[in-house]
Amino acid sequence: MTLERESARLEDPGAQLLDSISSRWARYGRTLLIGLGVVAVIAIGTFFTLRARAADEAAAAGKLAEANLFFWQGAYDRSLPMARQVAEQWPNSASGIDALRLAGDDQFWLGKFKESAAEYRLYLAGKKSGLIADAVRRSLAYALESDLQYKDAALVYEGLVGKFDRESSAEFLYAAARCYRQLNQPKEAEQALKRVLDEYGETSYGNRARVLRAELAAAPR
Repeated sequence: MTLERESARLEDPGAQLLDSISSRWARYGRTLLIGLGVVAVIAIGTFFTLRARAADEAAAAGKLAEANLFFWQGAYDRSLPMARQVAEQWPNSASGIDALRLAGDDQFWLGKFKESAAEYRLYLAGKKSGLIADAVRRSLAYALESDLQYKDAALVYEGLVGKFDRESSAEFLYAAARCYRQLNQPKEAEQALKRVLDEYGETSYGNRARVLRAELAAAPR
């Protein structure tokens, strides 16, 4: 009778499954627990990292908002150190990157065009594409031209053609022609003006291009 019960137990699929599970747990259970522990540590670390980043971004955004307020009040000398602080203290945050743009704007309106261009380039090194990046490139072109860096300014202006509306594209080509004229490169200036007339002649820069073109033609060579 005992042998019959033992034989029935051994042939029971449920008992075989439990034996298999027990055997596998004995062999791999510790490894599984270690793996789960590693996953838990990573998850906890990620949670606290994300929470710290969110706190940093909130602090950076608050400081940047204050700097922006001074900028729009025309207090560029007060806005600039705040923008720099945000950029230096939180360089990897969205606000830290945007602070470089604001610092460039502050420098521009303070008449420090070389420093302004440097700030814009730092911004563009971290954010190369998008509408705001193109707007910063436009500001960079203005800063370069104001700093008498006409060649670099002309190249940036030409690279912006087609990025905004037609009026802006005509403005950029006209500005490039203006820079080439300062460089005493009438051929390049003429080519830029011809593009204004051929591609954007209906804009307000059409008449300006005709006037500047006539001046170039009348200038001694």
